[in-house]
Amino acid sequence: MKNVFEPILEFQCMRRCCLDPIRRRLLIAVATLFGIFPWSPVAMAIDEPAYKVIEETGKFQLRQYAAYLVAETRVNAGFEEAGNIGFRRLFDYISGNNEPQAKIAMTAPVTQSRGAKIKMTAPVSQTLESGHYRIAFVVPANYTLETVPRPLDPQVRIREVPAQRVACWRYSGRWTQDNYRRSVATLREALQARGLEERGEPVLARYNPPFTPWFMRRNEILIPVERP
Repeated sequence: MKNVFEPILEFQCMRRCCLDPIRRRLLIAVATLFGIFPWSPVAMAIDEPAYKVIEETGKFQLRQYAAYLVAETRVNAGFEEAGNIGFRRLFDYISGNNEPQAKIAMTAPVTQSRGAKIKMTAPVSQTLESGHYRIAFVVPANYTLETVPRPLDPQVRIREVPAQRVACWRYSGRWTQDNYRRSVATLREALQARGLEERGEPVLARYNPPFTPWFMRRNEILIPVERP
């Protein structure tokens, strides 16, 4: 399924998420090749949820997030197809499929998580039995539950994510289920070594558009945690 990222939004996300100077120059070259220019007046940074880094070791971070809103949809599909289907619904929402047909700024990341928790007694069939994935866009911080545009698509809803402590593992690479599973396993090893307990499902956070070279992508696994 073709992704519906618009070119300007793609370059906005690259500017925000790829801060290394060498990578930035390479991305500018790619953007120029696609006719997307960094000096465009509409190419501005994309907002992310506010958080404070409590601990950082290599690719691991422990963060404290403030509460924020998401536009969310549930998708009954496989791991990779679910992201594309959910993105299209949510992109329609921020493009004006809402009341009062408002254009909403693009944010990062796009997140994906399982929609139901399955007992660990059946790990092989866990993904299949969960039945759906949750795909979400972060709502810009200037909106509240009272002021955020109301989705016209009944498959899209607005939800508040409470303030929480979150463990993060950052990695680059393709958006495959194998990469996701390996990164989740690595993060869980880091949690065990630190005596942290999981308080929610792992979330895949994607910060880059699909044409970003795989080795330049910023991907993260996020797991809500607490100390016992």
